[in-house]
Parts: sequence; C-alpha cells; structure tokens
Amino acid sequence: MLSLVAILLGLSCGSSSSPTAPPAGLEDHTVRRGGAFHRPGLTAPAENCVQCHGADLRGGDNGEPSCFSCHGNIWD
Repeated sequence: MLSLVAILLGLSCGSSSSPTAPPAGLEDHTVRRGGAFHRPGLTAPAENCVQCHGADLRGGDNGEPSCFSCHGNIWD
C-alpha cells in the first residue's frame, strides 16, 4: 500500500521526469495530460475520477492525490 502511495505522489504535476507509460498499478491511466497520467473519461471527473480521488476530488482514502493540486479550482 505504501508503495502505491509513493507512486501516486510521484505523478505530481510539473515533475522533472517524464515517464512514457503509467507506473505499475495504474495501467488503466493511459491518457497523458499536464505531465500526469489520467484514466480515459477525464473530462467527466464526477463520473470517472471520484471513485479513487474522492467525492470532492480532493484526494482518496488510500493516498490518491487531489486533482486540485494540478487543476486548481476548475471543479468548484
């Protein structure tokens, strides 16, 4: 579990490294935008992202990052 949190935190925006494939455990995150990998359907986050990133997109229960850390307040 801790390694998954470390992987997710390693996907922060503006990261100096540019992986060409999603990290292990996030293979379904195939769409690269803004330096991070997203799941298909990212344009409808209320339907496709809340399961992991929390109902308010401010981070999941298992350390999944807040969408606001990269996207600002565009979902307010």
